Amino acid sequence: MSTNGSSFFNVMPPVTKNLIIINVIIWLAMMIVPGNFSENVIKYCGLHYIQATDFNPAQLLTYMFIHSTNGIAHLFFNMFTLFMFGITLERVLGARRFLFYYISCGIGAAIIQECVWALMSDSLVNKHVEMMLADYAMSQHITMQQALQSVPQATLHHLSSLVENSLITVGASGAIYGILLAFGMLFPNMPLYLMFIPVPIKAKWMVIGYGLIEISLGLASANDGVAHFAHLGGMIFGLLIILYWKHNGLFKGNGGYY
Repeated sequence: MSTNGSSFFNVMPPVTKNLIIINVIIWLAMMIVPGNFSENVIKYCGLHYIQATDFNPAQLLTYMFIHSTNGIAHLFFNMFTLFMFGITLERVLGARRFLFYYISCGIGAAIIQECVWALMSDSLVNKHVEMMLADYAMSQHITMQQALQSVPQATLHHLSSLVENSLITVGASGAIYGILLAFGMLFPNMPLYLMFIPVPIKAKWMVIGYGLIEISLGLASANDGVAHFAHLGGMIFGLLIILYWKHNGLFKGNGGYY
């Protein structure tokens, strides 16, 4: 006899359910498997800067199935959001279209993140190399100019490569923000209750609020280890897809379902 919990899990739409299962299994493996397994997963599957030696095109897809092992919060909030909004969206869009939308938003987020890195990479690399040279100069009691002249060009190139390979993004957040965007567009007036806010907020205002927060944090270059522009990338690509589908008559009416 099935319990209520297991029966509810069984009736979850297949794409939402399997996305959650895959993400949880990968995270558990990274937490449990001994040795350098977790580091190797991030090295080979995390999204790297396109000019880094560790980059490969498959990372545009694989990065969104990897989450930080520095606690469970990164995985939990992404999967909880997917659970809360993905079930409804998958039933509205259908399994194939929902999977296409989810993956497209994730890849779109990766593309935007690569563009941001391309704009910032030179300054980031120079800043970190200068910091390394400054440490070397202090340890040798020489000036920065002397340190720069004494370090071979091959070493400087190696240091630059190390910095480029340190630019890594992981997580499903870009795809998740696309899910939030789609929910807000298809169910704009549905009331949502958010933590610490005692009154319901319409879905459209929640989506606009999230977008504005990510823009402000991204422009402020918040040093919090969060790829804010990747989140915006997921929303931008999601917006383009939903508008295209609406233009082609996939959705009835001129707004959403609710």
